[in-house]
Amino acid sequence: MADPDQARDAVEERGLREYVSTMVAAFVGSPLRHILLMLAAGIFAVILATAYGQIVLNRWNQPFYDALQQRNMPVFLSQLLVFFEIAGTLLVLNVAQLWLNQMLHLKLREALTLDMMAEWLLPGRAFRVARRGPIGINPDQRLHEDVRHLSDLTVDLGVGLLQAGVLLVSFVGVLWALSSGFVFHVRGEAFQIPGYMVWAAILYSGTASWLSWMVGRPLIALNGDRYAREADLRYALVRVNEQLDAIAVSGGEGDEKRRLQQNLGAVVVATRHIVSAMVRLAWVTSGYGWVTIVAPIIIAAPVYFGGDMTFGGLMMAVGAFNQFHAALRWFVDNIGSIADWRATLRRVAAFRLALLEADAEDGSTGRIAFIPSPEPVLVLDELEMDAPSGPIRLSEQQVMIRPGEHVLVTGAMGAGKTLLAHTIAGLWHWGKGTVRLQQEGGIAFAVRDPYLPFGTLRAALCYPRETEVCSTEAIVAGLKRVGLERLSASLDRTARWEHEFGNDERRMLNVVQLLLQRPSWIVIDDIGDLINGENGERMASIFRNELAGSAIIAMGTEDGHGGLFSHVLHLETVAEASRLHV
Repeated sequence: MADPDQARDAVEERGLREYVSTMVAAFVGSPLRHILLMLAAGIFAVILATAYGQIVLNRWNQPFYDALQQRNMPVFLSQLLVFFEIAGTLLVLNVAQLWLNQMLHLKLREALTLDMMAEWLLPGRAFRVARRGPIGINPDQRLHEDVRHLSDLTVDLGVGLLQAGVLLVSFVGVLWALSSGFVFHVRGEAFQIPGYMVWAAILYSGTASWLSWMVGRPLIALNGDRYAREADLRYALVRVNEQLDAIAVSGGEGDEKRRLQQNLGAVVVATRHIVSAMVRLAWVTSGYGWVTIVAPIIIAAPVYFGGDMTFGGLMMAVGAFNQFHAALRWFVDNIGSIADWRATLRRVAAFRLALLEADAEDGSTGRIAFIPSPEPVLVLDELEMDAPSGPIRLSEQQVMIRPGEHVLVTGAMGAGKTLLAHTIAGLWHWGKGTVRLQQEGGIAFAVRDPYLPFGTLRAALCYPRETEVCSTEAIVAGLKRVGLERLSASLDRTARWEHEFGNDERRMLNVVQLLLQRPSWIVIDDIGDLINGENGERMASIFRNELAGSAIIAMGTEDGHGGLFSHVLHLETVAEASRLHV
């Protein structure tokens, strides 16, 4: 079987283009794409209108400041009224852009989360990805926090870049036109530099962008490492919360505290590295920010002091330079966010690629064939499973199990009994041989740690079917049959049932689910825990009577089953089988 770390590297070491492509595919396939496009178009229209308003506001600078210089009160008051008209219009546009921006945040997150959840919860997909190594660890972090953060950064950076681009196009002509009036006087000679302010802004901002990228680039890897450490801490906290009973009775609080402190320490170290990188970046970005206050005045000063420009003209040139420079320095202002975006994109896109590739060939020696059977029979034909510890197979080359037959599968501890259950379920594809199973009648699994979803007890017992197909009478009868009739009054109570019941009770509730479903095929992992002990005979009686028509394939040992099974199969490693046949 392929090395899980190799699977991890295959998706976490791809190029930026492939990461962007898979997220674009998620957008294109989203049912919310039309809403997203309409919101984006609305933002674009508002940005264009705002850019035009800012051009009008920049033109207003010259008459206003000239009126100040000339101490012309009537013109000053008139220009104040013009300012309030322009500012009022820009205020309305700003509020409209804010609403559109927030709605785009919300809908993009919804679209990406729905896409990721749909890919993750395809039949068997989450199971296979969880076994691909580190890429399958903490999927909740990637689906929740990372998708939210990626959506926020994408909208903020995308809208900011669009706004900067519109400003750049809008003010390049204004600044070029203003530069045409710039006359320089050197040693009695007068000359002009076409587009002087434009070239000065490009040189100034280009230098700042290059320096910011060189200093800020390490933030991409540092942010990715921090998110991974945050996910580890979150998982550790959730795990402790879910295992509080076991930790408390064993007195393990101190040990868990040390583990959590180690996880927290890793987060602190990763964050400290980011802080150091951000401080280094701040020297560049903040330094340029302070210089920018006087840079346009310094650049235009020779013309102003040469007497070829009024004070109002200077302020108009400074305003246009600042708008043009603000568009050019978008990269400088957002280098930290860009690094964060790339790190988050890598985590989300790599996980999506892992989901999409989970069913593909992964370098293993072979694949088990799953073929629907036209007859009511389960056939395991020359089945061999590639387990991490080595190939495992049944002692019989061909096994046929029909409804009503009860078969016990034995093997040493760690021999692969749970792996066989996963294979019959169609979750484990790695190995060779064939599994034939008739789909009609359904197949159900009784696992060691049964899952009871959050909600009403009625819904949990009917899971994964709708509650309408389970009558109250059938549920009450099932609870009574397993000895849990006291729960009949709690059918419509909502709770986290995994915290309400111990494992024994949850396994009995799992049997109630089987009684409600009456599937043709039942696969039981660790039958010993289910039919031994205080309620063992009751459970065995249910399999002999109510579920007598179902085929039962149970994993366990050969002891203490009271004749429940008519046939016994043995799991063995291929190496062990070879030694026995020598």
